Amino acid sequence: MKYDLIVIGSGPAGYVAALRGAQCGMKVAVVEREALGGVCLNFGCIPTKALLQSAHVCDAIRHAAEFGVVVESATVNFPRVIERSREVAASMSKGVQFLLNKARVEIVYGEAKLVAPHKIIVTQEEGKTEELEAQRIIIATGARSRELPNLPIDGKYVIGYREALTQTERPSSIAVIGSGAIGAELALFYNAMGAEVVVIEALPRLVPLEDDEVSNAIGRAFRKAKIKTMLSAKLVSCNIVDDTCALSLETSKGNEELRVQQVLSAVGIQANIENLGLESLGIETERGRIKVDAHYQTNVPSVYAIGDVIPTIALAHVASAEALACVNYMVEGEKATPVNYNVVPACTYTTPEIASVGLRERQAKEQEIDYIVGNFPFTASGKATAMGARDGFVKLLFEAHTHQLIGAHIVGASATEMIAELALAIQTGVTAETLHHTIHPHPTLSEAVMEAAAQALAECVHL
Repeated sequence: MKYDLIVIGSGPAGYVAALRGAQCGMKVAVVEREALGGVCLNFGCIPTKALLQSAHVCDAIRHAAEFGVVVESATVNFPRVIERSREVAASMSKGVQFLLNKARVEIVYGEAKLVAPHKIIVTQEEGKTEELEAQRIIIATGARSRELPNLPIDGKYVIGYREALTQTERPSSIAVIGSGAIGAELALFYNAMGAEVVVIEALPRLVPLEDDEVSNAIGRAFRKAKIKTMLSAKLVSCNIVDDTCALSLETSKGNEELRVQQVLSAVGIQANIENLGLESLGIETERGRIKVDAHYQTNVPSVYAIGDVIPTIALAHVASAEALACVNYMVEGEKATPVNYNVVPACTYTTPEIASVGLRERQAKEQEIDYIVGNFPFTASGKATAMGARDGFVKLLFEAHTHQLIGAHIVGASATEMIAELALAIQTGVTAETLHHTIHPHPTLSEAVMEAAAQALAECVHL
């Protein structure tokens, strides 16, 4: 079979690339070894949000009396919670299949391996092989949980995100190693389901990629939820003793021991680049990722790579943006719009939510940028107060001389829905004055953006 484009992998990078290729008149095939939609739809973004919605329902019931609603009793049916999340994931996977079929993209199931610059071999489960040829090939095979050498995942005592999303028996206690987005979200979920949760982070702050004030706010939220946190803590060993996990840790207070029923390893991801035939074609890799140029082309001109397999920001929306940029380059050449990696929103769906875009304050200091800060707390928001969601704030960083927005950080309810306005503001060079004078509807949480801009301008007056 001959195609204009073959895409290996059908996650947010792969299926978007395939659909864009079809829109541009290409004959396209997608090769997928598991379920359509990749990790994001099946074992990541989507089912995680379904689980967290169950956690939000639990939280609402527990605080219902504060709103004048009396709930006599409520119990968690943990297997049903998991089952619902799998139903949501399956529904979204079917949606991807519908889109690909509608665009007349051929779907080929099996393991793909590059055997020549324009040729792959697909091996199906039963061992049958099929040879496919294309003018261009895109590798979009995504990533999986990274394993620590001293914490191998066995699927029972030590689990990764896949097991955390699919196991139907809730552990009585769980230690989460790592407090990035995956670790923080799943810590919150298992806490809401009634498990005793401890989060172990090697760095001195939670969600360490976020602004320091954001990390502090999430620390307070975790303490309020009775999630124990251990910062600047390094895992030394994990041994199975009497059907429990015995952890040995190095902490700022000295050596500590911890016993839990289960350990969740959430220490990052590892690109799926094995067994793809990269070595046979001489495709260059670096630190476990595929090397590409500005147009996602490898050193083999007919082979491209996008998404989590390349050394860019490992987020689903970034992967989709790379897919569009990559295929558009194939069609338009240098006229294609590149991805702006300086304006990438990051979202963590904890309670309260976290959303950020642009520079953190410590980065502005490191880069010796003169800046001003505007900060507006949700305790002063009428809508947040009415919702009973007063935790959090909007923090905006502006360049001191031009007043252009260079960084935005939100902690609070609906933060992940509010961040797009600020991403657009950075992308288009919006100033504090423009944000302040843009009428925001009242009462809304988004008013906090306008008020934070006003607070920054007030700071200017005092400079």
